[in-house]
Amino acid sequence: MASDPKMIPQSGLLSAEANQTAALAAFGGVLTVDLDAIIANWRKLEKTAVPAECSAVIKADAYGCGAEQVARALNKAGCKTFFVATIEEARKVRAAVPEPTIYVLGGYFQNTGEHYAQINCRPVIGDLNELAEWDVFCRRTGWTGGAAVHIDTGMNRLGLTLAEAHAIIPRINAGDHGITLVMSHLVSAEQLNNPANAKQLAAFRGIASEFSGVPAALANSSGVFLGAPFQFDMVRPGAALYGVNPTPEADNPMQPVVDLKARIVQIRSVERGESVGYGGTWTARRPTKLAIIAVGYADGYFRGASSNDGTRGAEVIVAGKRCPVAGRVSMDLIAIDITDLPPNAARRGHMVTLLGEGITVDELAHHFGTIGYEVLTSLGHRYARIYKGGNVVEPLAKPAPATMAEQLPSPPPVEQPANPPPLPS
Repeated sequence: MASDPKMIPQSGLLSAEANQTAALAAFGGVLTVDLDAIIANWRKLEKTAVPAECSAVIKADAYGCGAEQVARALNKAGCKTFFVATIEEARKVRAAVPEPTIYVLGGYFQNTGEHYAQINCRPVIGDLNELAEWDVFCRRTGWTGGAAVHIDTGMNRLGLTLAEAHAIIPRINAGDHGITLVMSHLVSAEQLNNPANAKQLAAFRGIASEFSGVPAALANSSGVFLGAPFQFDMVRPGAALYGVNPTPEADNPMQPVVDLKARIVQIRSVERGESVGYGGTWTARRPTKLAIIAVGYADGYFRGASSNDGTRGAEVIVAGKRCPVAGRVSMDLIAIDITDLPPNAARRGHMVTLLGEGITVDELAHHFGTIGYEVLTSLGHRYARIYKGGNVVEPLAKPAPATMAEQLPSPPPVEQPANPPPLPS
């Protein structure tokens, strides 16, 4: 088990265990990420998708789990391709894993080519203007790092239209095009019988087959479980890696990844008829014992978990028992009704479990009124972070930018075209 050294300072005077215990006392909560569980989830997805390559989507700091730590663990396990959202995310991942292919889903903008070349990553191009600008950069610099083409088959968000994709087929089939992947994105893959799945599959299969010799990717986490026709040459799981259920119409096939604990800062009693929390929306129906917990919506524990006199909110695990939230979640604190616990089962300083011990990310998302993706990516930065498994001892030292630039091909300065392609309005 390894802690994030940026969060938990170490001292040479104490053992590692004593250092960790002392350091954790400074935090109201502890977020533990099980890298072995992430690896196990990736291997399950990989096995489900064989013979397709199983990549990993680690955008948004690996859905809040730590992109650098997750990338290193998955790369050791055999993952060779990663997807991120921005160039800056790619830069952090590249510093952690020098070898794998990294695609940037956010696309290409004029004047960003040198950034892609410097860290040897690939844009996912979803617009003809982007493609023209990318071509200009590659022609003028000789850069051959590759790019993906994103085709819209129904999301109506990013991607070339089918007509635009057909229009570039002659260019692709002429060779020396630098396109290393053609991809699309499923709209409703988590709904097994949604007719949009078959419609998108047919559209993507038709256009992808015209990209001669270019690997194709369609399936996201849920798409992996739609079967072999959706898997093509590569699958791109994201949320499933981190324990979110990719098959919400059935049991979750993935292992839980994140455990979140927070500290009791006070035990107090209220009389029957007294209210608790902002707005006085929750009223004690009996003499009640409360545990006040050092976590709130500023830490990613959403206000939607609140309870009131007519609605039961989320639950937390206190001394092995589920106890309900009492009243509104505030910025830094929540109150928990622990009246039914044995005397002295919960004390000031004890830790309670908000995520883990049977409370899943999807259960918490239900109480928050959102999805597991948002739960994970909203977990705040006020927790101590602990990583376990994944052969992680210490994060690898990050090379200086100059060193990284020396290791990768450096294109000559880009001469801007006199009349660059117009950007979409």
